[in-house]
Amino acid sequence: MSDTNPNPNSKNVLASDVEIKGSIKFQNDLTIDGKVEGEIISPGMLTVGENAEIRGEIKTKGVTVFGKVHGNITVEERCELKSHAVLNGDLKAARLVIEDGATFVGKSEVTPNRIAMKTPEIVRSPDARPAAAVGGGVPPRP
Repeated sequence: MSDTNPNPNSKNVLASDVEIKGSIKFQNDLTIDGKVEGEIISPGMLTVGENAEIRGEIKTKGVTVFGKVHGNITVEERCELKSHAVLNGDLKAARLVIEDGATFVGKSEVTPNRIAMKTPEIVRSPDARPAAAVGGGVPPRP
């Protein structure tokens, strides 16, 4: 009766005989082995199966591609292109793994330190002297 999934660790699968036109949104894990035309958005992990053909944007936490993707991929964490994968589109990820034999046509932007690129936090050490902070460098030699 409720909208919540009784088993949060369950995996959802779209089989190879499934064709979808439209947006797909999911929460946990999804494996697509069929054809999808449209965007896929999720805070979860996506697996693009060997028989899959995706035409559209993918925006997820992570993705593993065994099949074909024609569109851009943006993931928060890891993107894996397996040996028979085909990606025609641009890619943004924190980590990227491309196996030998995979085909990737597009631009990639890998930003592993995305969290570290935030404004640096100022930390004061207990023995810091105010003069060191004001001086800003080494005095010139005479």
